[in-house]
Amino acid sequence: MKCTLNSVEESDTGVQPAGIRILRTFQMKNKLVRVGLAETLSTYVMMVFGLGSVAQVVTGGGLFGDYLSINLGFGLGVTMGVHVAGQVSGAHMNTAVSFTMCTFGRLGWKMLPLYITAQMLGSFLAAGRDSEGYAMFKFCSGNFTVSGPKATAGIFATYPAPYISIHVGFLDQVLGTAMLLLCLMALSDQQNSAPAPGTEPLLVGLLVLLIGISMGSNSGYAINPSRDLAPRVFTAMTAWGQQVFRAGNGWWWVPVAAPLVGGLLGGVVYKLFVELHHPREAPRFGGRVQKNSLALDMPWNTVKNRMSPQN
Repeated sequence: MKCTLNSVEESDTGVQPAGIRILRTFQMKNKLVRVGLAETLSTYVMMVFGLGSVAQVVTGGGLFGDYLSINLGFGLGVTMGVHVAGQVSGAHMNTAVSFTMCTFGRLGWKMLPLYITAQMLGSFLAAGRDSEGYAMFKFCSGNFTVSGPKATAGIFATYPAPYISIHVGFLDQVLGTAMLLLCLMALSDQQNSAPAPGTEPLLVGLLVLLIGISMGSNSGYAINPSRDLAPRVFTAMTAWGQQVFRAGNGWWWVPVAAPLVGGLLGGVVYKLFVELHHPREAPRFGGRVQKNSLALDMPWNTVKNRMSPQN
């Protein structure tokens, strides 16, 4: 694929085709802009596939998939999102991940507003796309509701099962996000069983799939504030109204606050049980110190240097 793209970019005379020259005029040199654009697009990609899988299952009445389809949609959507922006922004696609990375010094706090804005924007745009992409009007006969047999608000945001209280749901989201960040920290730990280069996107997607099929039935495993809040705001602004914030005894704040707590918990647990006990010197392979392969594990000074204007 690389060779093909390179051969298309420049002709035999060394002159770039007109189309490439036109596209080059839109090239952004500012690293902050590049990171923001990449994070927005990666989140959008993840959410389009994830919300799209929910929409097909709900509006199709079981003809176009089931609960496993939703898990696969989000898991593979995460994989594609990491491929889109992994080497530019780290493809967090999750405010809880970005917040945890800031807490442990792997991302500067000054970068957090940029990441949150990009993630919220990507999720909001994806919600708008999925509201247009499926025949929800025909499914619910124009009656857009939050609950009931023809409810469609759950396509966009998560809502608790009837047997789940706010307290239990909060704990559910804390534990789910803790498992996410614990395993992400493990995948990025080069002094542990680090994945082979190039396999990280697939493994991160499988991790999200695993959380979905094991911990998703109680409240939809949002485990991500931006994944839940932005689409919920979209539904409130459109046909569903303010009921999306009142449903589930005011459930909306739980998938926003609980993942932040869970992310920190998962990171602390991994550090206390594993990472803090590594030998000080990184293991050497073939005479070289092995580098971190996951962008989310970069020390902030490395990220800052890469983003300096002279680079």
